[in-house]
Amino acid sequence: MIGPDLTVSAPTRVFHSLLLIGCLLFLTSAHASSSSSSSHRHDYCIIGGGPGGLQLGYFMEQKGRDYVIFEKSNVSGNFFTVYPRHRKLISINKRYTGQTNKEFNMRHDWNSLLSHDESLLLKHYSKEMFPHADVLLHYLRDYERKLGINVQHNTEIMAIHTVKDAAMPDGQYFSLDDQNKNNYQCRSVIVATGLWKPNIPKVPGIEYAVGYEDVSINTDDFEGQTVLILGRGNAAFETGDAIYGSTNLIHMVGRSRVRLSWATHYVGDLRAVNNGLLDTYQLKSLDGVLEASLSEVKFVKTKDDKYVVALNTEEEQEVELSYLDNFAMREPYDKIIRCLGFDFDDSIFTNSSRVSRGKGRSKKYPLIKHNYESVEVPGMFFAGTNTHSLDHRKSAGGFIHGFRYTARALHTLLEWRYEGVQWPSKKLPITDLMSYLLKRMNEASGIYQMFSVLGDVILLNEDGSMFEYFEEFPINLLHQFPSVTGHPATRVIALVMQYGANFSGPGNDIFRVDRATGEPSEAHHSNFLHPVLYYYDQLPTEEQMKYRLKRDILPRPKLIHHIVEDFLTLWDAPLSHVLPLRRYLDQILDTDTRHFFTETCFKMAMTHASVPLTCQKHYLEGQGLTGTSALRRKAFEIGLMA
Repeated sequence: MIGPDLTVSAPTRVFHSLLLIGCLLFLTSAHASSSSSSSHRHDYCIIGGGPGGLQLGYFMEQKGRDYVIFEKSNVSGNFFTVYPRHRKLISINKRYTGQTNKEFNMRHDWNSLLSHDESLLLKHYSKEMFPHADVLLHYLRDYERKLGINVQHNTEIMAIHTVKDAAMPDGQYFSLDDQNKNNYQCRSVIVATGLWKPNIPKVPGIEYAVGYEDVSINTDDFEGQTVLILGRGNAAFETGDAIYGSTNLIHMVGRSRVRLSWATHYVGDLRAVNNGLLDTYQLKSLDGVLEASLSEVKFVKTKDDKYVVALNTEEEQEVELSYLDNFAMREPYDKIIRCLGFDFDDSIFTNSSRVSRGKGRSKKYPLIKHNYESVEVPGMFFAGTNTHSLDHRKSAGGFIHGFRYTARALHTLLEWRYEGVQWPSKKLPITDLMSYLLKRMNEASGIYQMFSVLGDVILLNEDGSMFEYFEEFPINLLHQFPSVTGHPATRVIALVMQYGANFSGPGNDIFRVDRATGEPSEAHHSNFLHPVLYYYDQLPTEEQMKYRLKRDILPRPKLIHHIVEDFLTLWDAPLSHVLPLRRYLDQILDTDTRHFFTETCFKMAMTHASVPLTCQKHYLEGQGLTGTSALRRKAFEIGLMA
């Protein structure tokens, strides 16, 4: 609830009073047919007990909210009991960074969820850079148990319905049915089921392919065989790397060229830990990688139980592609393995709760708004990998080291919307602004991992004496800042981490000699991840956000400042980083923000009509040197005191 120390408008108080009444009516109403159903009502129902659901559950548990997590299996993180098939994670477990700063170290920990318990870091569970998947399962079990997260296991939600109710904040509530026909009523639903449904295209003969979900992990099963792998992502290359020491050869086919994560800076693209097959391809050792569309072919089983690739035509007569005497896949295969990724399972949604899909390459994700809410269904939100349509191929929102922060952002948005709790912030004197910005850009993990998506927002008060700092805000909601945080805003600075606009890409030479710059005057040409500050004297409008250029992270600000990229990703060099930042802030605040020694402040106070801001706020307000007997004695000696 809104505390007495918070200043809110009368309409806001009325709104939250009505909201509270609606919630009380929901808790006391008799929507269910039996009296026992009262135990099945919750404010928040989270579907899915994987990392995304557990992370959101942690924040709700800490706030004492009425929530439940439904997990269909008897173990949290059930996806990882099967995947990855060859059991090696590709998320980095960097145990040492040379730093003791906990927040900084989370920049390089890709597996741990956020919590207050220092023992719940994956580095305490494995020394491997890429741990075994069973380690993550053990970790998630401990995370649930130690933090007391409310997970209801062996509960598979089979159907979600919406029920109109004007007393509810969103004009409806949700009715959920599980596999045992138990019913649950929820004010809000958060879907955190992830992507687990194998993507099986409608290709004739696809039934002859063994799915990644079922492929043998015993390399003896591939001894002396010729194998075709469909797909060119990490699952495909993981499988190829596991068996290429046993096979005659492996051909791998995908619809587009290989995208290497170190070239695209997207962690979902092919990781180096899996790309051994590229060596045997480029070094002419029989294995091969090629581009082709599966929509144009079919797979045919021969009389000797092998498989050939044929042209998919409407004619009844089979047309084999082998008539092209140099066709790359003209030889038969002993096995075909399907590694075409996963899809979102939308079978739980009924007509009233049906959600749309994203567009293009994001079509496997549900279509959501930047507050993580369904475009069509008010009160239905998404967490974890399911939110990745917002930053697909842009940031890390589809992975633990990204969605642990978007889950926190979602929770904070829900706190204001349903509980009346404003977005947390810190109010500090304007003289501390540069120091706090430097602290955040050098250690903050949320804006570092969710670059270009989450950013820090700084509100400047009218007289320029104070600032209010908001961490890890979804920057695509900047135009809605007051309505989604509960804080009025006009003049703002946004701190965002971003790559150079033209640096990343599957065809770009990211190792070229001129790939980086160290000149502060060329900071706007920085290619690697670096801080960028946007200043607006008025919040951007919805129209400006909607029609900004595709390559632009935010609409054109009044003033923008790039801090030059740094090889150590430490932006603390006095001349290259700090000085240009101070001049930028001086321009925004129209004042001198430098810090001066007490002696200098004293001289300026004696010789000038005005003094710099830091002298006003410290020296002239009695916050300079603390008086001591030794200091007074020295003042008498040099004649300053009589």
